[in-house]
Amino acid sequence: MPTDVFGVLANPVRRKLLESLREGPRSTGELAGMFELGRPAVSEHPAVLRTVGLVREEPRGRHRFYHLQPALLAEVSQWLHPFEHYWNQRMNALADLLDEENET
Repeated sequence: MPTDVFGVLANPVRRKLLESLREGPRSTGELAGMFELGRPAVSEHPAVLRTVGLVREEPRGRHRFYHLQPALLAEVSQWLHPFEHYWNQRMNALADLLDEENET
């Protein structure tokens, strides 16, 4: 099981779960219903997200609800920001090159 945020975010199922939690808390059943996987296969993913601190679990009777904890994602964003600048420069250079090609 990944123990760092980047390892956790590498999984597309976990990314989709995080995206859905932006809209608000969801139960384990709701999260599992988003996939064609069985509930046991999906239920491991919120546990992994909880372990690294990306979600918080709230028990309500027999159900568990998950809430997004975005603070760690802000750290990821800060780390990625210099790369965003790099790729923007590269895309601008490509656009300039294509514009030059179209002018000839």
